[in-house]
Amino acid sequence: MISLEKLSERAAQAYSRLKNCDLCPRLCGNDRTKGQTAICRSGENPRVYSFFLHHGEEPVISGFQGSGTIFFSRCTMRCVYCQNYQISQNGEGEEVSVEKLGMIMLSLADDGAHNLNLVTPTHFLPQILKALLYARQAGFGLPVIYNTSGYESVESLRLLEGIIDIYLVDLRYGDNKAAARYSRVKNYVEVNRAAVKEMQRQVGVLEIDKGLAVRGVIARHLILPANKSGTEAVLRFISEEISPETYISLMSQYHPVHRATEFPEINRKITFEEYSQGRKLLKKYRLENGWLQAPPVAGDSEFLGTNFKSKSLT
Repeated sequence: MISLEKLSERAAQAYSRLKNCDLCPRLCGNDRTKGQTAICRSGENPRVYSFFLHHGEEPVISGFQGSGTIFFSRCTMRCVYCQNYQISQNGEGEEVSVEKLGMIMLSLADDGAHNLNLVTPTHFLPQILKALLYARQAGFGLPVIYNTSGYESVESLRLLEGIIDIYLVDLRYGDNKAAARYSRVKNYVEVNRAAVKEMQRQVGVLEIDKGLAVRGVIARHLILPANKSGTEAVLRFISEEISPETYISLMSQYHPVHRATEFPEINRKITFEEYSQGRKLLKKYRLENGWLQAPPVAGDSEFLGTNFKSKSLT
């Protein structure tokens, strides 16, 4: 954990970037201090949808008491199948001051949270750092989780070194054409891989103490219908360029919502066979750490959410 002085310096560095915003790989260049917005539609103040003790994350994140989760409104991506599109794209939520955000962090700690879980934080990175400074000055000391789509700037991530303990990162696609079609982002694969390498450099392979994550990377991969997520390319990259010891969360929860009905190839849930193929690829690339969700069952319309049924990939 870096000193309060260093944290203050990082927050100031991040805030200076709001005037010509380059926090995410889109490099929009808007002056957010004057209300100019681009695809994230976010200005100077953070916008929060909800905060609560989350019991549905991976077991080492939720633990027994819950993960102190803050859902931020808006997003740097535009996934047509986003399960939380009301938050990420419609912008539901409330604008808060940085001081209020810091108070939320303190309240989650007081409620017994195992950690602080920042969901979709990228576009509010400066505000989060300043709020963390406020909270730490008041005694906050929980591990901090950066829960992200993986569409991140390496330069921004470097501001987080020594601050973020756990990176909970999506590796959405193994193919840029799919990323452009379904999430409206360019060069996702190259950007995502560079970001994950930086995260790995900072915190390394996941460390677990008494059943709880304390430091490291957890890689999430959501299997899409018809292999549009490029699962083999993603898992090969993790094994060969990150570490075969990486903890993987292989997710089966995809279901067509939001605009997914406009894309026939992904306008369905995944099949049992598609998820089983993902499991076979884990073995092929010697990825033995992590969690599985319950596989899809024919005719079952129940949404699994983030209900992780197994603590082992083997």
